[in-house]
Amino acid sequence: MAVKSKEQMILEFKSLIPFVKSLEEVPDKHWDKPIATGKWTVKDILCHLMLWDKYFYEGAIKKIILKEPLTTKHLDFNEFNANAIEYAKLLSKQTLIEQFVLYRSRILDTVSGLTDEECDLEYKDGDRKKFSVRKYMRSFIPHDKHHKKQIEQFLKYIQQG
Repeated sequence: MAVKSKEQMILEFKSLIPFVKSLEEVPDKHWDKPIATGKWTVKDILCHLMLWDKYFYEGAIKKIILKEPLTTKHLDFNEFNANAIEYAKLLSKQTLIEQFVLYRSRILDTVSGLTDEECDLEYKDGDRKKFSVRKYMRSFIPHDKHHKKQIEQFLKYIQQG
């Protein structure tokens, strides 16, 4: 994997915002439909992404700027994802899109203000494990792409339907 500059990672991280905004055009009947048998809905996927952004922004990215100890810990992914699906049920499409854009933008704004050195600096998280902004972004960019591809394939399928 080629080493990406902070600017390249920011652009890739930012690229999900217009895609998510475009999901506003997806009819509600498709918004709440599983993308495949036994899979999540578009709404579930988006809530999952938004809550991870919120978690890392509030527990790590924001803490770095405030020079406070990081509170992020290695969580039980299944439990986190189950909670995201439950939370998605409480949100309208518009509110969820707005929350996604809010937290993703907060991360981007904060990271944009960091130097390359600050992005590479290793902090101790709530579990006393190493955390760096660069490693976080580098691991979540493929995560974003995976879910974006799932949604795109689903939308393509229903348009052909």
